[in-house]
Amino acid sequence: MRVIVAEDVMLTRAGIVQVLTDAGIEVVAQMADAETLLTLVASHTPDAVILDIRMPPDHSHEGLVAAEMIGRAFPSVGVLVLSQYVESRYALQLIEGNPEGAGYLLKDRIMDPAVLVDALRRVCEGETVVDPTIVARLMGRKRRNDPLAELTPREREVLASVAEGLTNHAIAERLVITDRTVEKHMAQIFTKLGLEESPDQHRRVLAVLALLRA
Repeated sequence: MRVIVAEDVMLTRAGIVQVLTDAGIEVVAQMADAETLLTLVASHTPDAVILDIRMPPDHSHEGLVAAEMIGRAFPSVGVLVLSQYVESRYALQLIEGNPEGAGYLLKDRIMDPAVLVDALRRVCEGETVVDPTIVARLMGRKRRNDPLAELTPREREVLASVAEGLTNHAIAERLVITDRTVEKHMAQIFTKLGLEESPDQHRRVLAVLALLRA
């Protein structure tokens, strides 16, 4: 796996690079801003890019903008955005712009190297990863018109696990059920959310978007 790291805080960037290197992941480039990121992606053709959501010059959401540009110009490159903030709207914007191969993690989460490496591998495989803190907050929020209202408690657990980037097998292990049972739950989730099977749609991503939009 070949990765580019964009993070303006030197110590954080060095820590991320060290974790990746220790995991056998090649860091082909690293930088403190997002201005030259597209050029470097074109030059190095990495499998994924890790970038902070707030970067120079304004420290607003330059990383998110860069992630969307990468998604349009290099759809095969996974994007993992790191943030200090629990902002579901940013996660929604990221995944809407990068429907496959995008992740949004809180920086606190990367203190566990296994979590960072696992999320990175998942986005490289075209999956969607949303920080569990955001997922839990969204699942517990009360809404007047809730698109998830018809889901059973177990189906909501399955959907939350999907949003975190877990495969069906991983969900089965977490919930101590069979893979076949997870498949049945997923079928019910798709039906209740009105997500019909189509070669042009990734229903797991659409289900996650339904959660983020709720």
